[in-house]
Formats: sequence, C-alpha cells, structure tokens
Amino acid sequence: MTDTAEQVFGVTVQYVLDTLTNRIVSQEYSTDERLPSKRQMAQDLGVARNTVREALDVLEERGMIRRRAGSGSFVTYDPNASTVSIAPVAAETGPLHLQVVRGMFEPEMVRLAIIHRSPRQIEGLGVTLSKMEAMQTDALQFVRLEEEFHRQIAEGTDNPLLVACYNLVIDARRQSFRSAMYRRHLTPSRIAAYQRSYNALFNAIAARDIEEASAFIKLTLLEDQKLLMQED
Repeated sequence: MTDTAEQVFGVTVQYVLDTLTNRIVSQEYSTDERLPSKRQMAQDLGVARNTVREALDVLEERGMIRRRAGSGSFVTYDPNASTVSIAPVAAETGPLHLQVVRGMFEPEMVRLAIIHRSPRQIEGLGVTLSKMEAMQTDALQFVRLEEEFHRQIAEGTDNPLLVACYNLVIDARRQSFRSAMYRRHLTPSRIAAYQRSYNALFNAIAARDIEEASAFIKLTLLEDQKLLMQED
C-alpha cells in the first residue's frame, strides 16, 4: 500500500488538506477540539463537501484527527508530542533553502493578497495580529501566530496552488533549527520589534498599499536572515 505522505491528490483536495493541516498544527483547531461540520468547512473553503471528506480521510490516516459516529471529527494532533514534519521534503530543507524560497514567495504573495483580499479576510488578519501583540515572552507561541498571519496572507491571494505551496514553506519553518533559533534569540524586546513591524505590515495591507507592504515583508525577511547569521 502506498504511504499517505507519498500519495498524489488533486489540487483542490491538496488545498483543503494543507489548509486543515496547518490550522491543526498552528492550534487554530486545538487538541481534542471538534472540527466544524463538513458543510461549514466546504462553505469556508469554497469547495464541495466530497472534497472536504477526502481531506478528512487523509488526516485520519495520518493520526491528526479521529471520527466519532454521530459526533463529528476531533483533533488528536499533539504539538508537544510531535516532532515529525508533515511533509517529508520540509525535513530536508535547510535554513538557506528556506530563506531563498521565502524571498521569492512572500513579497509577491503580499502583492496578490492586497489585490484579492476581502474585507472579512482583512478582519481575520487583524484578529491574529491582536493575538500576536498580546505575546510578550512566549517565543514559540509568537512564532505560531506569525506563521498563521502569513498563512492568512497566502489565503488572501485567492490562489489555491500558491496556498498549497506556502503551506509547505510553513511546514519547513517549523523545523528544529528554527525553533531552537527562536528560543535563543526571540527575546521580549525582539518580540516587541516584530510586533511593530507586523502592525505596520497590517496597516499597509488594510490600506492596500502594495509598495509599503512589500517593504515591510522584506524587512521581516531581513530580520530572520540576521538571526540565522547569528547561528553560524
């Protein structure tokens, strides 16, 4: 039997699978939480219920959810017990490879999000920003919210293929080298600096200022590059 991680899915199923996976891993859907109904998820993601069902089948095979007859699907993924990457290629991605791909993706991703993003999506981005601004000392939780912020920007592009690709980038960002780096260097003062940058980025996105938003996303990439250089 072919391993689930190696199966090839249609673009729409992969989009739903990647989106739900990242919502679970980022703790938007926390451990033991009941997932929304298939109808709700289909409406939220703009896909058919059969597509959601296929994605849920894969998540169950991967041990990330469990189904209870008559009750729905519940998250079983435990972020404290799981150190294995969801995508095998992410485990082989080093810091330099990650930064190169982020540099290619994120400025264009922000530009497309500004063009296509709906007012409701901007509101959702603001909610995530508020959670980020509430973080003062919890570096790992701040990083998870930062990933969610970027994921929401990706979803705002209205491009399922780009979302699927960027979900892989997020998976690579969760590798041990980055977690260790942040535990050492993401101090309260550095968190505060990132918060100011993300606040400015959000304001630029809300104002649909492509040039300003691109400048701030490049600044964020530069800050990450500085941290990586300190690890050398």
